Amino acid sequence: MTFNDLGLATELLRAVSDQGYSQPTPIQSQAIPVVLKGEDLLAGAQTGTGKTAGFTLPLLQRLSTPQPFHGRCPVRALVLEPTRELAAQVGESVRIYGKYLPLRSAVIFGGVSIRPQINILCKGVDVLVATPGRLLDHVGQKTLDLSQVEILVLDEADRMLDMGFIHDIRKILALLPKQRQSLLFSATFSREIKQLADGLLNTPKLIEVVRHNTAAESVSQFVHLVDKGKKRALLSHLIRSQNWHQVLVFTRTKHGANRLSGQLVKDGISSTAIHGNKSQGARTKALADFKKGAVQVLVATDIAARGLDIDQLPQVVNFELPNISEDYVHRIGRTGRAGREGEAVSLVSNDEQKLLKDIEQLLKRKLPKTTVAGYEPDSGKMATSVPGQSSYPEAKKPRNNHNHGNRTGQRNRRHGNKKSMVK
Repeated sequence: MTFNDLGLATELLRAVSDQGYSQPTPIQSQAIPVVLKGEDLLAGAQTGTGKTAGFTLPLLQRLSTPQPFHGRCPVRALVLEPTRELAAQVGESVRIYGKYLPLRSAVIFGGVSIRPQINILCKGVDVLVATPGRLLDHVGQKTLDLSQVEILVLDEADRMLDMGFIHDIRKILALLPKQRQSLLFSATFSREIKQLADGLLNTPKLIEVVRHNTAAESVSQFVHLVDKGKKRALLSHLIRSQNWHQVLVFTRTKHGANRLSGQLVKDGISSTAIHGNKSQGARTKALADFKKGAVQVLVATDIAARGLDIDQLPQVVNFELPNISEDYVHRIGRTGRAGREGEAVSLVSNDEQKLLKDIEQLLKRKLPKTTVAGYEPDSGKMATSVPGQSSYPEAKKPRNNHNHGNRTGQRNRRHGNKKSMVK
């Protein structure tokens, strides 16, 4: 199947072709026809599956006939996102795929001045991408009108609930017309998500392209058992010895992210941190520097576990395991996207054994474990046996960008050079 088979307009196919894509991902091939028909949708898909284009492309087509704006600051389609970064990325996708259509779009989130947003909104927008808090700020100031919304997209719904947005979401839903098309996307289908869907969707079509709480098969996962006080030194050693050029590292806390980033810089490894206490400008710059290779390591809290769109990210490192097992899956989902190979390495100390056990129960399998000479945990405290203690697995060649690209090229040649949409 190609995008030409999905019933998309010529303008959208041209925009997709400009990005070099021809073959839709599973979520796109299933979701696009449903949305084009005007039906409600409940879709289960993790990040990296191409779900953004799965709703952006058909949404733009359904809005492609310009409508006269009535009233003050009207909005035709509303896309809700849990974080500023994700809102910015989805807004960019709307701009890219809608560039040949006469539609207006806008992105609004907190952490930046509200005045420029007001100036854009008061002209009326066809597609508005927003975080809940800033959206309600505008509602309170009467700088947008949600009574004409034709399509609602609730993206990363499970993350919305995790972040405590349920009350804001209910306030927003009360402002929308009852006659509308609604789309809900979630990586997991918890009881709370199903309850939300029941009140939001009207006889929706159900699509689930990834099993509940499963890690991508294209991600190789390893555990390094390590003394807690030697984690940072081991991380620096792995980055250098394995020739890692682009590494996303997760910590549990904002302070820990700042501290680790600073320590890596002292080790001679370019690094920056991204978390909720950073200003929006600082977060945008940190991500941009990481994407373009100006910094080698991006240290992040779980605010970055979903939504960061980094093409061909080869390595993710859990410097500290997350307290919630499901967050492990979302963290390592930053690599191995759209079938590409990726590597997830977890540095696990003695006090994290319970967290590791919970993750393995979630994954329904044991993760391979190893140690590096000089960084081993106190064997007297280690509850988990380590078969064949050794250095980093010799069978794994250092994965730098050049080699990774070669393997990707070989794989594409075997499959007829078809690319998949991942944005």
